[in-house]
Amino acid sequence: MDRPRAGIRVLTEDMHPGQLRVGEAAAAARIAAAFPELAGLPVSALATPGTVNALFRIGATHVARFPLQSTAHAEIAAEAAALEEFAAVAPFPAPVPLGVVDGDAAYPSAWSVQTWVQGRTAAEALPDADPGPLPGLADDLAHLIGALRRASLRGRSFDGRGRGGDLRVHEEWMTECFARSEHLLDVAAARSLWARLSRIPHPGVEVLSHRDLIPPNLVLSEDGRLDGVLDGGSFGPADPSLDLVIAWHLLGLDDRRRLRAALGSDDREWRRGGAWALQQAMGLGWYYERTNPVMAALGLRTMGRLLEDPDLVG
Repeated sequence: MDRPRAGIRVLTEDMHPGQLRVGEAAAAARIAAAFPELAGLPVSALATPGTVNALFRIGATHVARFPLQSTAHAEIAAEAAALEEFAAVAPFPAPVPLGVVDGDAAYPSAWSVQTWVQGRTAAEALPDADPGPLPGLADDLAHLIGALRRASLRGRSFDGRGRGGDLRVHEEWMTECFARSEHLLDVAAARSLWARLSRIPHPGVEVLSHRDLIPPNLVLSEDGRLDGVLDGGSFGPADPSLDLVIAWHLLGLDDRRRLRAALGSDDREWRRGGAWALQQAMGLGWYYERTNPVMAALGLRTMGRLLEDPDLVG
């Protein structure tokens, strides 16, 4: 089943300052010019909860990704290389890049085309705060994370961008998030949990990580099993606990514990995973409150699970 064309995201204003826009006709013209083999195929804009790219389905087998903010060719090319590596090591289907194209005066950002992975995302299939028992999905996520951890680093280390290094470098961001979220959640409890979890030291080792393992990036089968993984462009070395964020983004307590047992995570690793989930979720609620209701709701659901988790707050 395809991801729906419309209905998942309702935008009231731009998500980012200076956000770029490209229409369906303009996207189709750029795609045909850059990829003659795709010329003539139907191109349709996709309504998704994504915060980085506008997506355009190309026929039945490809999708174009146009960044919402101007991005250099080198950065998009690096994402394509990471995506290709991720697809090679992931035990589930993942998009494969077709090519990267330079921007122009009308659309001043590089953009890309990749293969399409069939199915509904977890954000679409499981939008509720309590999706019910998902033991098979917990097992699949353990299989995915374990496979990524076993892949070779090839001498690489964390690049210092975004999440995956020292939790403490995010203190300034978290202070802003707490200040802007008083009307959305129990900030005092969130501050207290962050203070405890963020003190847990980095384990001193790294593994290969998806680095953005959230429900919109998981494709599910009709029976709720993992059937594909999207957005592997950030794939790279990171804290082994980073991919554990999906436990609080998606799973109930019993399934979180099932995932933890399958991965053999000790208390420090598991609690650092909770810290990364908190760092990500705290920014989603207030930042996308008016512009991306799906992502805002995801952040608040995750915060609810974190603040009620006896394995973290006890």
